Amino acid sequence: VKCRPQVWAQCWEGARACLCAWRACLGLAAAMPIMLVVWVLVLQKLKREMEALRSSSRGLLQSYQEEYRDCLSEIVQAVQTAQLHCEALLAAYSAEAGRLEQSLRDVTERWQQELRERLTGNLLLQELKGNIRVHCRIRPLLPFDDEAQEPVSPDSSVSGGVVHAVDDETVLVECNRPGHALINKTYTFERVYGPAESQRAVFEDVCPLLTSFLDGYNVCIMAYGQTGSGKSFTMLGPHCQEELALPSEPRGDTGIVPRAAAELFRLISEDPSRSPEVGVSIVEIYNNDIFDLLAKDGCRAASGAKRQVLPTQQGKTVVCGSVRSAAQFLTLVGGGLKLRAKQPTAVHAESSRSHLVITVTLATAASRPAAQQAAVHPCQPGPRSPATGRRQSPPVPLRTRGHGLGRAAPDRLGQVRATLQLVDLAGSECAGVSGVTGPALRETSCINRSLAALSDVLGALAEGRGHIPYRNSRLTHLLQDALGGDAKLQVIVCVSPGQRHMAETLQSLGFGARARQVERGHPAPRKLR
Repeated sequence: VKCRPQVWAQCWEGARACLCAWRACLGLAAAMPIMLVVWVLVLQKLKREMEALRSSSRGLLQSYQEEYRDCLSEIVQAVQTAQLHCEALLAAYSAEAGRLEQSLRDVTERWQQELRERLTGNLLLQELKGNIRVHCRIRPLLPFDDEAQEPVSPDSSVSGGVVHAVDDETVLVECNRPGHALINKTYTFERVYGPAESQRAVFEDVCPLLTSFLDGYNVCIMAYGQTGSGKSFTMLGPHCQEELALPSEPRGDTGIVPRAAAELFRLISEDPSRSPEVGVSIVEIYNNDIFDLLAKDGCRAASGAKRQVLPTQQGKTVVCGSVRSAAQFLTLVGGGLKLRAKQPTAVHAESSRSHLVITVTLATAASRPAAQQAAVHPCQPGPRSPATGRRQSPPVPLRTRGHGLGRAAPDRLGQVRATLQLVDLAGSECAGVSGVTGPALRETSCINRSLAALSDVLGALAEGRGHIPYRNSRLTHLLQDALGGDAKLQVIVCVSPGQRHMAETLQSLGFGARARQVERGHPAPRKLR
């Protein structure tokens, strides 16, 4: 009973809350249609906007696709047009290039043909006149040239170098002295090698002489020049003290002698039917005496010392080593070089103090044309003087005795015998420059006298004198057949480019110029014996 008013109050409050809720629900129910209409309107608007956007997007996509197709078509058309244009240009350029290449080949062939005709005509003229072939080689500047170089004129085109190869046939020397105007001198030779020319280039011009040698002509290849000008390098290579190397080995600086050995036996192998016999002798002229560098003692073992060539009733006897390959050839030459006289000087650390003469003798069975030629050109007793026609006194022969694989067989009937002389001359030098004293001074004197005698012989031959002074020196006496006979002679004048070697360079070039003036009879092949 006491709690009834509180219950009634709570119930009343609950009824009031329910009534409020009911009224709120009635308000919501009344507003719901309006809200629904609004939502429907909003949804319809959104649909219309979406349709418009979809339609716009579809139109833009179609427009972009059309533009893309148009651009792609234009690009493809432009590429095709450019490709056709490039193909047309390529065809035109290819045709023009082919025409130019053909024209270049034609011009090159004509130029080569004219060059061959010019060379052939020059060689024929030399053969008819009997001129000595003279080549000039200019060595490059070396470190010791710069260390001792004297001041040069500022007009010199290359600092320290006063000798230049103008072209393949002309040498220019800038003669400059303190207090004097610069004077240029030019010398013309059959071939001029610049400092950059290789050993191979030098040998390629020498190689045709080996073919002449196999055809029965006597041939002599001689290197001339001052000390340190590159004579031994040209003839033997840079390792003349070591074992000589064949050109087939990986060494591109081998000299004429190793290359000639390889080429000679290569040519022999191409025609083995001729069965040639090849012999080699090596002598040096030291202090005007001839020494055999292949001599052996009585037990046929190398004595390790050179033997002087002594005269006999038949002439002077030297050892001739029989060889059958280039390797055997170089083995003999290498053994002989170990005995060659050398002496260091202020100009060259390994200056050769003797003239080296390597003689290769080739005895070949004669063919029928050779026999007919021998019948047309009978043997002459001796060479004639160009001026008077008188016979010159023959040199004392160097007779050979067998060595190596067997004794040299005597000349047989129907056999052609020819000789190839490879000469590395000692260098001319000034005693004041080389700084030699004592025995070396006598060596220098003998070298200079023998080279002066060689120059006198060439001068006498060039002037056509009645007497040729071959006997003034053992060198000229030994080379008499090569200088005044019917041998094919090629002189390689080696010169230094430095200013301090100017006097020796001019002397060497003058020697070469005099040698070119020598006119001899037409070289003839060796006769049957």
